[in-house]
Formats: sequence, structure tokens, C-alpha cells
Amino acid sequence: MDAPEHDINATFWEHLDALRSVIIRIVVAVLIATVVAFCFKELLFQIILAPKYDDFLTYQGLWRLSELTGISAIAPEAFNVELINTGMASQFLIHVKMAFCMAILLVSPYILYSIFSFIAPALYRNERRYSVRFILGGYVMFILGVLLSYMLIFPLTFRFLGTYQVSQEVKNLINLDSYISTMMTLNLMMGILFELPVLCWLFAKVGFLKPQFMTAYRKHAIVVILIIAAVITPTSDAFTLSLVSLPIYLLYELSIIIVKHTYKPSSDDDDDEEEKSEPTIGSDHQIASQEQAQPALTDQSQAPAE
Repeated sequence: MDAPEHDINATFWEHLDALRSVIIRIVVAVLIATVVAFCFKELLFQIILAPKYDDFLTYQGLWRLSELTGISAIAPEAFNVELINTGMASQFLIHVKMAFCMAILLVSPYILYSIFSFIAPALYRNERRYSVRFILGGYVMFILGVLLSYMLIFPLTFRFLGTYQVSQEVKNLINLDSYISTMMTLNLMMGILFELPVLCWLFAKVGFLKPQFMTAYRKHAIVVILIIAAVITPTSDAFTLSLVSLPIYLLYELSIIIVKHTYKPSSDDDDDEEEKSEPTIGSDHQIASQEQAQPALTDQSQAPAE
């Protein structure tokens, strides 16, 4: 293992000054990206509000799938949900918030690179290699989770909740803030949920997670996945539930494969398996001696007393 390549002559204040420079560069990059995203208001909210329309890509795909399979239940019905604003400054504040979130999403590779460049000199070479894998894998999986939520989970959830009525006399007028909050919550939840393979790889690397544990509790994991999918998409049809639960289940199976290729059993685990598989010689001798001693005791009890 090579020694870390940090500057041993650097003082605490020099490290603090370097950290301050990294933070300033990140803040400036985020501010510039926020201003740019704020200026492109039309494009920004075309992306954000696209799932509320019944001609969204997800619904078009379901209609085509329904035509190919001949299953009419798959095709979603046409719907129209209106969004309203109830606060004087709400639209402006939502515009600023969404521009900031979009800026974070776009600048996140630079943010991760800047933070890693600051801590990398203090790491060993193998630690830097594992850190790069963990950061890149975590970022890619988070983006995939957000895209899945935006393209599949949130549209189905919005269509069900936005069109659900307890009575025809009660019309739905969805608040814009509620729409944005639901979208952000689901995107964040799926982004974090997609970190499962990366976290399993990390736990297996340090020897905390074993593949036997994940395979033994696969049935329990399926039940938990179905519960999570039912909570995320509170729809009444099994097809939508399957669409949401299938990617999560595939993530679990992918995590099992990653753990099997990553986990290296320690010597203590090998000794435990050998002790379980090998017969206990001492116990066999004790059983044999007890069987030999039992007839002798029986003969002594049957002999007449002098």
C-alpha cells in the first residue's frame, strides 16, 4: 500500500484556505448555473410540467403497448388536471427554487470533482481508486433513479391522484406548490433508492454484507419492495404496481451479483464453515463409550447381592 500523497508541510490554515477556495468555486458555479436556468424559464417549466399532460412520453408508450398487445386496460384514459397558484409570490419563489435545483443537478459533477480533488491527496492509492468508483457509481445510479421517477413513477402517481374523486361534485384543482413538492419528493426517494447497489458494494468491500444473507432474505425483500412500490404509486391496478416494483427488484438482484463478486470471506468465516461441515470426533467417542458402559451397568444391577 502506497503512502498518501499529501503535503506533509502544509499547515492547518493552509488546508483551511484550500477548502475555502473549493467552496467559493462551487458556490460561484452554482450561482452561475442558477442564473442561466432562471433565464430559460420556458424550457425549464416545459420539462417540469410535461408529466401533467396526457400526451406525455410515458402515456404515449402505454398507448402503443396497448395497441401491440391488444390489452385495453394498459392504455391510460385522457385526462386534464389544472394547476393553480394561491400565493402572491409563490410562482416567483417556485421559479427560483426550481432554477436552483436544476443548477445543482447540472453542476453536481463539478461539485463532486472539486470535493474529491481536495480530499484525494490525503488518500492512499487504492483508497482513491475505490473512492472514484463509489462517487461515479453513486452519481450515475442517482441520475438513473431520478429519470425513472420523472418518466414513470411521478406521471402515474400524478394521473391517479390528480384524477381521483370521491364524488363528481368535487373537482380537483391542484396547487402548483403541491405538484412541485410531490415531484421533488419522488425524484429524491428514487434517487436514494437507486443507491442500493453502490451501498451493497461498499458494505461487501468492508466485509459487512454477505451474499448468503441477501439470498436467504430474498422473499422478505420482495415483500418490502411491493410495499414500497404500493406506497410510491397508490394506484389500484396491478400493471402499474409491476412497472414500479420490477426496477427495484432488478436493483436487488443486481446488488446480489455485485456482492458475490466483491465479498471476500475472511479466515474466520472459513473456519466456521469447516467446523459446521466436519463431524465432531470427540462426540463420536463419547457416544461409543456410553453405549459400551450401559450393558455393564445393566449386568451389575441384575447380579444377586452377597
